[in-house]
Amino acid sequence: MPALMRADLAVLGLGHSGLPLARAATAAGITTIGYDPDSRTVEDRAAGRAPADGSLTASALRRMLSQGFRATDDPTVLGGVRTVVICVDTPLGADRTLDLRPVRDAARTLSSVLRPRTTVVLESTVYPGSTEEFLRTVLEDGSGLGAGRDFHLAYAPNRLDPGGSGPDLARIPKVIGGLTPACTEAAAAFYSRLTEKVVRARGPREAETAALLETNYRQINIALINEMAVFCHNIGVDLWDVIRCAETKPFGFQAFRPGPGVGGHSVPIDPNHLSYPSRSLGYPLRMVELAQETNARMPRYVTQRAAALLNEHGKSARGARVLLLGVTYKADLADRAGSPAGEIAGRLRDLGAEVTYHDPYVQRWDAGGVPVPRAESLYGAAGAADLTVLLQNHRCYDLQGLAAKCQLLLDTRGVSPAGAAHRL
Repeated sequence: MPALMRADLAVLGLGHSGLPLARAATAAGITTIGYDPDSRTVEDRAAGRAPADGSLTASALRRMLSQGFRATDDPTVLGGVRTVVICVDTPLGADRTLDLRPVRDAARTLSSVLRPRTTVVLESTVYPGSTEEFLRTVLEDGSGLGAGRDFHLAYAPNRLDPGGSGPDLARIPKVIGGLTPACTEAAAAFYSRLTEKVVRARGPREAETAALLETNYRQINIALINEMAVFCHNIGVDLWDVIRCAETKPFGFQAFRPGPGVGGHSVPIDPNHLSYPSRSLGYPLRMVELAQETNARMPRYVTQRAAALLNEHGKSARGARVLLLGVTYKADLADRAGSPAGEIAGRLRDLGAEVTYHDPYVQRWDAGGVPVPRAESLYGAAGAADLTVLLQNHRCYDLQGLAAKCQLLLDTRGVSPAGAAHRL
């Protein structure tokens, strides 16, 4: 292995979760390499080009490189590290189950060079049982080593908030579940260099299920508030004022807000497949299943509200000019993973509307494989559109100024000044 590539830590997967971890480790003085099989990704990171998803800025990436971080697509360098963290994406397949092939591919790559006494941690979103039944098997079969005997194996849920204003990684407690107590302690020794608090789970299954619970907690509460949004609109109640009042309760209530749909990388796992796919539980988590159905209906509801608004103002959706503001899944990021904007654009087009979009972070965009024209002049496009729909509230949007320009404004985020727009 080249001397420059010797490292204490290897992060497998240079995406939205791997890069922030590598950044924190590099800043903590841990010699870190990032491995990705995609040579184009490696070239971009090595040249200081930030990812399009906004998980890291170009200046932060350049700082990492100056501190010694290196990106590579050479798997042989993985054999000389003490700790390996697998952070590859696990997208949903067509059948709504998690695609674990990226984890399998990363594990096969690692297993060919895995050395005794290495600590291997999985951070990717997986089913409860995947670390022990899936990852362990791939690593042991490929290396001839035994997990818990020859090398340490653990699961640690990713809790990063991309682009969020919350605490940074150092102040977010890290949950760790090892295959054995020694595995847990080995992983804890690593993460204690990055975070102020390490929480030890009883094992990898408990850590995996904690991640599932955290995701579904948000899914269910977002579904509740989305359902309340539809209910309150139908009975003529101002939901946003309801939330303002309810969140003054100092106990037993946490405020959630409605929106046009649920997006992001921590996609809720299909409740019919909560255990490793080879042995399904055979019954769903009904509460989670209903929450998924409720949230999945929101793009259609937004489209219906848009058509109704146009109709109330003497215009048909057919031929109407509709401007969509913000097509990413989260404010002030370029990442469009799971964004409901695509479905909304498609439904509006099906009604005959002429759809355009504006997003400072997205230069080109297509919905359902059909390109959507981009508005270059925000205020000019807002003034010309029959209806403007705010889907994502990027900081650069002046809602008061936009409301004055728009003929009609539908605010799905509830951030416009009172009386300036029609809120979800």
